[in-house]
Amino acid sequence: MSSRVTFAFADSSPAAKPLHVLRQEELSRFLDGPGAAWAGWLTATGFEAGLGELRLLPGPDGGIAGAVAGYGTAQARRRQRFGLAKAVTGLPEGDWRLEGVLDSAEKTEAALAWLLSGYRFDRYRTARKTAPQPRLVCPDGLNPARLIAMAEGEALTRDLINTPAEDMGPAELEAALAALAAEFGASFEATRGEDLLERNFPMIHAVGRASPRAPRLLDLRWGQRGPKLALVGKGVCFDTGGLNLKPSSGMNLMKKDMGGAATVMGLARMIMALDLPLRLRVLIPAVENLVAGNAIKPKDILTSRKGLTVEVNDTDAEGRLVLADALALACEDAPDVLVSMATLTGAARVAVGPDLAPYYTDDPGLAAALEAGARAGFDPVWRMPFHDPYETVIEPGIADLDNAPGFGFAGSITAALFLRRFVDGPRYLHFDIYGHTPTDQPARPKGGVGQGARALLEGLAEMVKL
Repeated sequence: MSSRVTFAFADSSPAAKPLHVLRQEELSRFLDGPGAAWAGWLTATGFEAGLGELRLLPGPDGGIAGAVAGYGTAQARRRQRFGLAKAVTGLPEGDWRLEGVLDSAEKTEAALAWLLSGYRFDRYRTARKTAPQPRLVCPDGLNPARLIAMAEGEALTRDLINTPAEDMGPAELEAALAALAAEFGASFEATRGEDLLERNFPMIHAVGRASPRAPRLLDLRWGQRGPKLALVGKGVCFDTGGLNLKPSSGMNLMKKDMGGAATVMGLARMIMALDLPLRLRVLIPAVENLVAGNAIKPKDILTSRKGLTVEVNDTDAEGRLVLADALALACEDAPDVLVSMATLTGAARVAVGPDLAPYYTDDPGLAAALEAGARAGFDPVWRMPFHDPYETVIEPGIADLDNAPGFGFAGSITAALFLRRFVDGPRYLHFDIYGHTPTDQPARPKGGVGQGARALLEGLAEMVKL
């Protein structure tokens, strides 16, 4: 892929310059003590230790002696995740070490923000800018390999989402997963071909058959020991809405409709890089939802891999159809935990906005582990309900299930309930993510973004009892 992570960790370096991280309430003490030599300079330049504020500190020889970064108030830190990253991006090249009274969680957030801030997607720029490459001496007590795995997994996810559909169709998504499998010695298989796909994964075939870029089911397996974890990611490489055509405003971001696939691939990369004791399976239904004479039509009835019939009341509710066949396959292997991730509904965005990753589970143990993982990984999630009284809404009468009930409410919940019908046996988590940052944020530039992957990684030990 084409990403460049320009910020990195340095080996322990006696020449590393100090980056003094100061809460606002610590500024006066710093100016009266270790920062006294720069008190006039910092005061004259209006430094107030606001979150992400940066000043370079001049040395006696005219060079840079270090830097000071504002850590703001407790309220500012609650309101801005990775806020220190705003300072990191202003540092010149060289080795740096953190100085200041930071606890373990704050050091972890700072180090992760450092790495995530180095992401660049410049594949399509004719003139690529060379950014400074400051290196952080990883703070004592942290696990640099784990942080690097998180950052590299996130970079993969961002790359996949940011790549336009012309260059990231089902075949290219297959190539990306095959390359990931090869990198870590995993097995890989792709099911494609008209007869084979229609017979084994009829709803994946039905959604993708209108595209000249053939649909397929991608299957990665890795690991020989430990509990079984299955990750299923929605791989709709572009979604026009099918015959229920989206307006142009709704189609503009549909290159990101494979954000679920991209996120499970990023998470899989983290798991394999860290060699976790798991038997991992990644399943991705890779399709395009286009318009042609053979496209599925409203009121068509499809028979799924599981045998349940589905009335298609909206061809733009295609993600749950392709996921359903993949979920059924995953359950046949009896995983201990099954996770589905998808950019599934606009209703989820309306409910929680772009920054939170809504998730569903009936299992309180999974929810507790995930919430703890979200805090540890600085990856916010929000639990939504599998509300059983809405089950009747997804039953159209003419078939077993309705892919788009005309209920008018609770669209994310009814979609999640639809998917749950295809899960038998394993403990189950479903994510309805957005996969996109609408505006530049610290450590998260505008564009594709992973959601929920770090929360899952940090919660896995408890989820599957590693």
